Amino acid sequence: MSKLRLFVLAGASLFVVSTIRAAGFADTVIAYDLGSGSASGFTNASTVLGAPTSTANPFSPAFRNTQLLSIGAGGYLTVQFSTPIANDPGNPYGLDFSIFGNSGFIITNGDFSGGGITDGSIFGNNPGATRVSVSQDNVTYYQLNPFLAPVVDGMFPTDGSGNFQLPVNPLLTGSDFAGQGLSGIRSLYNGSAGGTGFDISWAQDNLGRSAALSEISFIRVDVLGGKSEIDAFAAVPEPATLSLALLGLATFGAMRWLSRRR
Repeated sequence: MSKLRLFVLAGASLFVVSTIRAAGFADTVIAYDLGSGSASGFTNASTVLGAPTSTANPFSPAFRNTQLLSIGAGGYLTVQFSTPIANDPGNPYGLDFSIFGNSGFIITNGDFSGGGITDGSIFGNNPGATRVSVSQDNVTYYQLNPFLAPVVDGMFPTDGSGNFQLPVNPLLTGSDFAGQGLSGIRSLYNGSAGGTGFDISWAQDNLGRSAALSEISFIRVDVLGGKSEIDAFAAVPEPATLSLALLGLATFGAMRWLSRRR
């Protein structure tokens, strides 16, 4: 069950408070401004709540206005996680959360049936710049180091068959995907569903000093140039949580196999 309250102010600003229950994903939209040059009709802020689009794949990303929120230059979005996201260096690649957009790999062999090959370049991405900031209390925000934080709505295109809470190796670049089809892309994703990964350890104050945050509950995205479409936000679970989840799935699978053998 979700709750939605909209407040329309002068100009193009839209502030939204919306709540949804979905473990590991954004629960509440605190504020949204569509900015300049956003995609027309893609202004329902509640679309960023909950899990990313499960039907998306790296060649066919989310594209509907029921799946994506558009933010143009000068616009912003702030979301809240009801369960704080821990800053855990033990997470895969040290990343603590991911943001999913609508970029996709360009097919270069003319096969649009899902069996295509890419050269590693992407479409639908924001060629401009974004700023990502985090907060524990929605009062004091710390910008993630702009030299480390990637652009929101870029690499890596969403693959709904993967784990939304497992990030892609951030050292991979477009050239690593050149010549790959869907199976090759998924092999490089190594079980991940894609998305752009961020580390809370990149947070810094206005003097560029490390903020040393142990956890955060709020994430703000400012679009400084271009246009970003956002599908969802996902926390990266602590390694123990991920291990327990995988163990639970393995145990459930073993029990089902044994029950069928009887």
